[in-house]
Amino acid sequence: MALGPFAQNGPVSEFDDATHMETDGSGRVHPGWDINGNANGGYLLALAARHMVTVSGRPDPVSVTAHYLSPGKPGQVQVDAAVVKAGRRFTTVSGQMHADGKPMLQVVGAFGDLSVPSSDYEHLASGPPSLPPFENCVPRRRRQGMVDVAMMDRLDVRIHPDHAGWVENNRNGVAEMAGWFGFADGRPIDTLALLMVCDAFPPAVFHLDMPPGWVPTVELTVHVRGVPAPGPVACVFRSQFLQGGFFNEDGEVWDSAGRLVAQSRQLGLTPLA
Repeated sequence: MALGPFAQNGPVSEFDDATHMETDGSGRVHPGWDINGNANGGYLLALAARHMVTVSGRPDPVSVTAHYLSPGKPGQVQVDAAVVKAGRRFTTVSGQMHADGKPMLQVVGAFGDLSVPSSDYEHLASGPPSLPPFENCVPRRRRQGMVDVAMMDRLDVRIHPDHAGWVENNRNGVAEMAGWFGFADGRPIDTLALLMVCDAFPPAVFHLDMPPGWVPTVELTVHVRGVPAPGPVACVFRSQFLQGGFFNEDGEVWDSAGRLVAQSRQLGLTPLA
């Protein structure tokens, strides 16, 4: 699948429009980036980080952590952000997203410039997930039983065929979800978009013998490791521990050149009917 960049003077992508923030930190949670009416957590993180990037004066999120305080509904929001420390390589910013005085998201992040690697030395204990070609993977549908994943009108998420059985209640018992991510309108994937990529797939725990349902995010951390090469990104998410009503999910995102460009860790609540 070819995902060419938008021309500099071409149309604004849906993602850029939906994450637009004014210089004073005001913005909107747009409809259509939600699951059953609740805005996707990765979308909310990207919306907040868009303003935090501006405040930091650096082009890229490097490590961003968000605590989710209340569901995101369409409408006006305000992101208040301030520099905690500006160093030589990174600027640390703290921020809060709120709507009508009600806090939605508490965020802290380090921002920098990932266009030039700081070191040539590399050690990789593993590589990209083994995936069939993009066109041979299963599109994530908008309608999944009683669940309306409205953001699938704007994303092109393809699931590994071996990981798609949960939709038909055919779970494989292995808490792993892998596949490809692209934007439906062809927008290139940059470092800000990686924040959404890390929360765009069905939870890996859906493969376990438990009722699927809404899995509220308590905390999400994304480490951005590099600027993605053009093309869709290969993703894999795994959960190792589900206990006491909580589960972890660890993610990896690899670009078309086979480079690791993001890692994530999420703490969520077990599915609620």
